[in-house]
Amino acid sequence: MQASEVVKRVREKCAALCEAEGLSLWDVTFEKEGRNHYLVVYIDRDDGVFVEDCEKISRALDPFLDGKEFDSLPPYTLTVSSAGLERRIVRPEHFEWAVGKDVDLSFYKAREGVMGITGALRGKDGKTITIEQNGNILELDMADIAMVKLHFEI
Repeated sequence: MQASEVVKRVREKCAALCEAEGLSLWDVTFEKEGRNHYLVVYIDRDDGVFVEDCEKISRALDPFLDGKEFDSLPPYTLTVSSAGLERRIVRPEHFEWAVGKDVDLSFYKAREGVMGITGALRGKDGKTITIEQNGNILELDMADIAMVKLHFEI
């Protein structure tokens, strides 16, 4: 099974599990780092995610992942985690949620001598993201952006 199919199937299952627990599913990733594979489920709730929430989703997901359709997967580590304060903004619904919030953008290559910027997300339309930074509106090509994440200051 392809990684994209694993993510799709797990996302579908986790969405229902999260809803039943009063949580929302933020994202699912299945990635290889070195020799290891990681299946990570990111969950969220307005009043915060607790270890017990992660445990419930992990335990509920285990029987599903033990099904025959997942037998062809390489050995992997399953992690269920909070989306976090500096969560990655990836999916269209993430961008919709983050409009008006400060985000950190990192670039693949330096842009005007910097590898990243912080600004208020004003929108994302197809291949363009709009950021307001110090009163200036910047329209940036998503192809130049390595990562977008929620900005967090202590």
